[in-house]
Amino acid sequence: MAAMNVRITDTESQDERYDLFDVHFYTDTIKTTVTSHPQIITQWINETTTTHSSSSRQLMVGLDVEWRPNFQRNQQNPVATLQICVDRRCLIIQLIYCKSIPESLIDFIGNREYKFVGVGIESDVEKLLEDYDMSVKNVVDVRGIAAEKYGMRSLKNGGLKELCSVVLEKEIVKPKSVTMGRWDSEWLSLNQIQYACLDAFVSFEIARHLNVGASASAAPVPGC
Repeated sequence: MAAMNVRITDTESQDERYDLFDVHFYTDTIKTTVTSHPQIITQWINETTTTHSSSSRQLMVGLDVEWRPNFQRNQQNPVATLQICVDRRCLIIQLIYCKSIPESLIDFIGNREYKFVGVGIESDVEKLLEDYDMSVKNVVDVRGIAAEKYGMRSLKNGGLKELCSVVLEKEIVKPKSVTMGRWDSEWLSLNQIQYACLDAFVSFEIARHLNVGASASAAPVPGC
């Protein structure tokens, strides 16, 4: 297995509506945009769909969400960030700070022609629906596909770290200090941005290695 190799660099955006980062994961560099501005979200989506419009393959999107942990009984903190990743481009949307959610995003995640992939993704999209009335229409949990391909039943209940190790033969670190951090902060730390980006990117890469875009059928999601 390859040695751990992860870092992040701030590319110093001059536009106050968003921040840009390069997240380096082994030999890959993921261009990462962090924003809560509707216009930037729409611009990113338009660029992504235009770039892939000529492809014969179904558009596949790594998806993940983060929220501030609930430490008290009856506490239900809303989704703070939504991460979507296509190829080597990732968008981290600070939903909790969006003045409005653009129709472009609603249409994008609700497009049945696209395939949204992740590990345990059903619970994420259920929370998105519950907190923001945002419905992701075509969802695939890569765990079952990986379990079948590798003959490892345990992968059906595995986490991203285990899937990454088996499918990509790479290590991803998920420190509790970041996992349990303040995802509702207006200014995310570099560690949070790196973590959020990699959750979506690694989900995408696992699905790509498993050829999900060509073969998997969508899993039904309650409420969708």
